Order: sequence, then structure tokens, then C-alpha cells
Amino acid sequence: MPKAPKTNKSKKISKKIADRKKNPLFVKDAKNFRIGNDVQPKRDLSRYVRWPRYILLHRQKKILLQRIKVPAAIHQFSKTLDKNQSSKVYSLLKKYSPETKTEKKQRLIKAAEQKTQNQKTDSKKVNVLKFGLNHVTTLVETKKAKLVLIAYDVDPIELVVWLPQLCRRQEVPFAFVKNKARLGALVHQKTATCVALTDVRKEDQAEFDNLARDLRQHYNENHELLRTIGGGQVGIKSRHQQEALKKAFEIEELKKTSQ
Repeated sequence: MPKAPKTNKSKKISKKIADRKKNPLFVKDAKNFRIGNDVQPKRDLSRYVRWPRYILLHRQKKILLQRIKVPAAIHQFSKTLDKNQSSKVYSLLKKYSPETKTEKKQRLIKAAEQKTQNQKTDSKKVNVLKFGLNHVTTLVETKKAKLVLIAYDVDPIELVVWLPQLCRRQEVPFAFVKNKARLGALVHQKTATCVALTDVRKEDQAEFDNLARDLRQHYNENHELLRTIGGGQVGIKSRHQQEALKKAFEIEELKKTSQ
């Protein structure tokens, strides 16, 4: 088959390309991404990553709790303090953090030295945070606890699910906070399910009273916490199916009315 003759248009285009002046400052350097050549660009490979099993379980649990109906007694744990309130609480409780092992060792050495020299030792009771589930429970039952903080991410939740109701019955202010590692840091532990404050110093009394009043309103006297059921959120695919069915039903209704 004979080739078609070149048109004047194609000649003009080739002439324009030839007439272009190459700028030596901006040399075209096309990258070659074949094997053994240029470094591949960064891509989002999160969908292709083989995540560890604990991460998969954590994500699946989160979605499951959004889908199924969660009882109010468990759902209330998700109603944690906001950033401003939690910063106030933590700044107050940090003042009552218990002594570390090195501080305790230094204190005992100092007390021993004073005893050998027949000097008076400081035997004043220091107000510090109390931790440990059994210890905190005893303090709440005996009404010695003035404030209780409960971690929202305790697993299994059955360990602390009864503690909010006990605090309500004993009229002890309590709150749910994020998270057990942060509570543990207050008492020099890896994690802590809950911490309790038994007493405060005079200079912190006004701040503590305001805080306790706010927490009582937000948790102890808030009866909606025990009425609202959590979960029941539909996934994006199910939502689209429901919307499509609703739309189809509306179209059917319009057809019936038009007839």
C-alpha cells in the first residue's frame, strides 16, 4: 500500500520543533524507573503492608464496637474528658505523684543518718496518688477517696466496668480518661487501670473543689450516660445499599401516585 504524502501541516510542526532553541540552564533529564536505574518514587503502600496481628485485632475490634450495639454501662467509658479538662486534671495530679525508687532510697538513707545522730526525723504523712484496682476499690468503699480516674482502654473491660457505679453510690467524683499508659506514668508504672486521690494540700483546695464539682455534673449526676446505647453505626457499603433501596422505594411510590 503506497504511503500517504506528508501534508503541509506536518511540515510546519516539524519546522517549529527544529527552530526551538534549547536553554542550556534547563536540560531535560527524563528519569528511567526500570530495574537498575533511577530510584523509585515514594508510594503509599499501607494497603499492601502485612500488619502485625495485634494491630489487625485492634482495628477489627474498633470497627466491631462501631457496628454492634454496645450496652450503656460499657459505652460510658468512651465519654472521656476533653483536652482542656484532662490537662487540668493531670497538672493537679502530677503534684501528688508518688516518689521514685531512687527518691525513696535517698529519703531512707537520710532518715537513718538522722537517727544515728539522735536528730528528729520528718515523720509527716505525705499525700500521694493511690493506685491498684483492689486498693482504689477499698478507698472508694470506705469513702476515703476524694477523686478517682479510670482508664477508658482497660482490657478486659470487666475489670473496671463496675467501678463507676460504685463511685456513684459512694458519691465519689470520678472521670474516664485517656489512657492507661498515661495514668501509669503518674505513678511510675507502665500502665494503671485507675488512680485515686485521698487528700489535697491547702494551696490546691480551691482548684480541687472546682474540678470535683465539674466532674460530679459531668459523670456522677449525668443520668444520660447510663441510658445511651453505643454502636449501631452502619458501614459505607451498607449505607449505600440502604440509600439505593430508599431511592428505589421512592420511585415506586411516585409511579403509583402518578397512575
